[in-house]
Amino acid sequence: MKINLKGLFNRKEKKNSRLYAKSFEIRKAMLEMCINAGKGHVTSCLSCVDILVALYYADLMRFDAKCPDSFNRDRLVLSKGQASPALYTILADLGFFDKADLKGFTKLDGKLAVHLQKSVPGVELTVGSLGQGYGVAAGMALSAKMNRELHNVFAILGDGECYEGSIWETAMFASHNNLNNLITIVDRNFLCVTDFTEDLVALEPMEDKWKSFGFGVIRINGHCFEEILAAIEPLRSHSSAKPTVIIADTVKGKGVKSLCYDPLWHGCAPGNKVATQCIADLKRRYEDGQ
Repeated sequence: MKINLKGLFNRKEKKNSRLYAKSFEIRKAMLEMCINAGKGHVTSCLSCVDILVALYYADLMRFDAKCPDSFNRDRLVLSKGQASPALYTILADLGFFDKADLKGFTKLDGKLAVHLQKSVPGVELTVGSLGQGYGVAAGMALSAKMNRELHNVFAILGDGECYEGSIWETAMFASHNNLNNLITIVDRNFLCVTDFTEDLVALEPMEDKWKSFGFGVIRINGHCFEEILAAIEPLRSHSSAKPTVIIADTVKGKGVKSLCYDPLWHGCAPGNKVATQCIADLKRRYEDGQ
């Protein structure tokens, strides 16, 4: 299904209209990839797409698509590794690997699996089990500080992932070692595998929890590029001695109304019967600036 992006958004008053357009483009490509495969954690991807788009398309991270292992690159650890389709789509769009590889997502002879793989150019770490990536991210940040290297480490966590004890062990470690080059972003979509977090085991007050572990805390709308950029840009200068966490309030399924606020969509891709409807809904909501 071809959609003309020209004139798609009623966002001319926003200086970041290019990012909003890109977020639609990535959502659409990711959704089509998962529909084609019949697999993928679509709603988990839709909640964090705008965070990833900001990092990769707004000059917030240093990277070189032609040299993914460049020494001076910033590191991104997508600890919520089930959102791999969102990152795969962005990396392909930026030229880390051929876009044709997206068609092989989850296929037996393909290069892209459901959970994130280090074998994919631009991916720092193979992750699957929740809580697995954050400790490694903190280790990367400590190594950089010890070696007086200037790169930053960005770690994106799911809020359901914050039920894992390893997250809070890492938070203590990061605070103790003043890892101000570690920028933690919690994708706070209020949903996990089976239920809403606040009905399952309440995570709020999230800000107080992270503050108690010695973090600087910023809370934002995770779908507003103005707020995402304003939160992240100052952190790159390491002006604070503390590590910082950005709690990004998001919607699981953002952009596709029929997928939002429903725990049963976790880990699923829309089937062929509703695929066209989902893509049309995505287009309509972005035309309306939602």
